[in-house]
Amino acid sequence: MGRVVHFEVHVDDMDRAKKFYGEVFGWTFEDWSSYAGMPYFGAVTGDADAMGINGALMQRMGPPPAPGQAVNGFACTMGVGDYDATEAKILALGGKVALPKYALPGMAWQGYYIDTEGNIIGIHQPDENAK
Repeated sequence: MGRVVHFEVHVDDMDRAKKFYGEVFGWTFEDWSSYAGMPYFGAVTGDADAMGINGALMQRMGPPPAPGQAVNGFACTMGVGDYDATEAKILALGGKVALPKYALPGMAWQGYYIDTEGNIIGIHQPDENAK
């Protein structure tokens, strides 16, 4: 079975991306650039005992996705405890709404955003009262 074990977010500005993901989601970063041979920062996304995976920010090697372009890769969704507070952080740090908050009835609140690097990300707040 091919379970996802790592992800990479392609970025134009490493410091800007580290600030965005660090402040919005509380991620911490480890410099793995010498191992990768390019700017590459391991992203620790949570406690090792909690559900989820770690990944990395890596230097983008080509143009970013064009505005309005269809998704041409994976869109990662982060679980959050407070949807509205997380959205406020995303917007305050330069992110933009791609698909506004909507209910997955009886399950959660979901929405999609464009990060500071032009990538689409999702946020997901479990809530059985969502409707």
